[in-house]
Amino acid sequence: MRPEDQTRIKTELRSRLVDEKTRLAEEGRLRLDEVIADSIYYERARLKEDRHARSRDADLAFWDEVQRCLPRANERELERLRGRIVDRYAEEICGNFDERIYRLSTRILPPAIGLLVNAVSPKRLLESLPELPRLEEQVIVQGETEHLRRLHEKGTVILCPTHVSNLDSIVLGLAIYLMGLPPFIYGAGLNLFENPVLGFFMHNLGAYTVDRKKKDPLYKEALKTYAQLTLEYGYDNLFFPGGTRSRSGAVERHLKLGLLGTSIPAYIDNLRSGKPDPNIYVVPATLSFQLCLEAETLIDDFLKEVGKSRYIITDDEFSRPATVLDFIRQLFTLDSKIYVTISRGYDPFGNAVDDAGQSLDPRGRTVDPSRYVLHRGEPTPRPQRDAEYTRELGERIAEAFLRDNVVQSTHLTARAVFTLLRRENPEVGLLRLIRVGAAREDFDQRAVYQETERLMGELRGLERRGGIRLSPQIRDASAEEIVADGLRHFAIFHSQPAAKRRGDRIFAVDRNLLFYYQNRLEGYRLDRTAGLSPALSADHRRLGVSS
Repeated sequence: MRPEDQTRIKTELRSRLVDEKTRLAEEGRLRLDEVIADSIYYERARLKEDRHARSRDADLAFWDEVQRCLPRANERELERLRGRIVDRYAEEICGNFDERIYRLSTRILPPAIGLLVNAVSPKRLLESLPELPRLEEQVIVQGETEHLRRLHEKGTVILCPTHVSNLDSIVLGLAIYLMGLPPFIYGAGLNLFENPVLGFFMHNLGAYTVDRKKKDPLYKEALKTYAQLTLEYGYDNLFFPGGTRSRSGAVERHLKLGLLGTSIPAYIDNLRSGKPDPNIYVVPATLSFQLCLEAETLIDDFLKEVGKSRYIITDDEFSRPATVLDFIRQLFTLDSKIYVTISRGYDPFGNAVDDAGQSLDPRGRTVDPSRYVLHRGEPTPRPQRDAEYTRELGERIAEAFLRDNVVQSTHLTARAVFTLLRRENPEVGLLRLIRVGAAREDFDQRAVYQETERLMGELRGLERRGGIRLSPQIRDASAEEIVADGLRHFAIFHSQPAAKRRGDRIFAVDRNLLFYYQNRLEGYRLDRTAGLSPALSADHRRLGVSS
C-alpha cells in the first residue's frame, strides 16, 4: 500500500467510526460512555488471559488511563477518548507495502527456497545446473487464471481461498506473483508476526494484522472498516472465508462472512463517488497439499470436545522454524506438488461474471449489479438485504471449493484405509474408533487396493461431471501406485505415519491423521456406496450424526 493511501485510510477509518457512533448517540441509540466501557471490559479480559502478549504492559497502561478518565468525562471528552481507542486499533491493524522489499523478495526468495528444499537431493540439484531449482516448479497454479487477470483489469478483486496451513499465505503470494498480478492485501493472525523474519516481510508486503483474541466490537468494526476502505481505494484483497485453518482437514463448508460482507458497502461507496471502475469481484481459490504441516495439532484440536476447538492455535508446528524447514525439505524431496486452483468469479451478490467483468443471471443474461443496491433510485446500504446477498455469495464460494478441490494420493490412501477401518469395526462408534481403536486395524494390501480402485472409479466419474479434480499424478495411476505414493508421503514427516505397510498388510498407525487426510474427500457422498454414514456433519464442523 502506498504510504499516502495508508495515511488517508487511517484518517478515513477514524472519521467513519467516530462519526457513526456520534450519530447513533445523537439519535439516542447508544451511549458513548457505554461503548468505551465495553472496550475497557473486553480488552482487560483479553489481557488477563494473554499474559505473554508482547504489548501487554503498554496495553494495560493505555486502558488504565482510559478508565481513569471515563467517570469524569463530558461529551466532548468522551468523543476524544473514543477517537484515541479507534486510533490505537487503526495503528495496530494497518498494513504497509514497500516496493523495494517486494522486488527483493520476488527476486531472491523463490530461488533461495528452491535451493534449500532441493539440497536434500544433490543429484537433483546437479541435474538442474546451471539454473537453480525454483519453488514455482512445485506450486501449480491452474484453473481460471486468465479470467482472474481480466477481472483485475476491470475492477477490484477479492481472492477467497481455502485455508489449510499457515504456509498458505506464502504459497498464495507466490501464485499471485506467478500470475503477473500485483501483491494482494490480506489480514494475517497476529501470532504469525511473532517470527521476526516472516513478520518483517509480511508487514512490508501488504499484510495487516488481525488479533483474533480481541472481542471488543469496536475493534471488529475497525477491522471491517479498514478492509472496506482498502477495497474502495482499489487494492485487491485476499480473504480466508473459512476464518481459520480447517481443523478437520475437510474442505470448508461453513464460511465466516464478516469481511466478505464488506464487498457490498465498498461497491455502494464506489457508485456514490462515481469511481470509473466501481465493480468488485470475488474469486474463489482452492489449495491442495499432499501433506499439511500442522495436521497433527489441527485434528487433535478438532477432536478435543468437537465443536469447542480453540479459535487460534499459537503452539503448533508452524511456531517452530526448524520444523517448518524440515517439513518443506522432506515434502519437496518427493517432488510433491501444491495446487492452487482459481475458480470463476462472482459479483458481490453471488452472480457469475464473464471475462469482461459483466454480471450474469442464472440463464447467462447480462444484468446490471447496481440495481441490487438501489433504494428510491439511489445506491443505499440495507443491512438485512445485503446480508442475504452475502450469504448467497458464500454458498457459491463453498460450492466452488468442492468443485476445484484437487485429490492427491494421501487423501485417497487415507480414505481407503479409513473406510476399511470403519467397515471392519461396525460396532465401534466413530469417535471411539479414532481415539481408542478397535480389534481390526490392519488389512490385506489387496483389500486396500480394491477399495482405492472403487473410490477412483467414483472420483473419475465425478471429475467428468465437473464435481472435483484429480491430480495428474493419480488420474491414470493404478491403485498400487496411488497407495505406494500415499504411504511414502505419510512416512516422511509426521511423528508417526498415518498408515504403514508391513509385508503384505497395511496398518492404520495414526488414526487421527488417517481421519484428517480422509476428510478431504468428505462432502462428495462417497460414504453411501461404501455403506457408511458421513464422517462429518454437512457443514464439516462436527462429527456425523450417527458418530
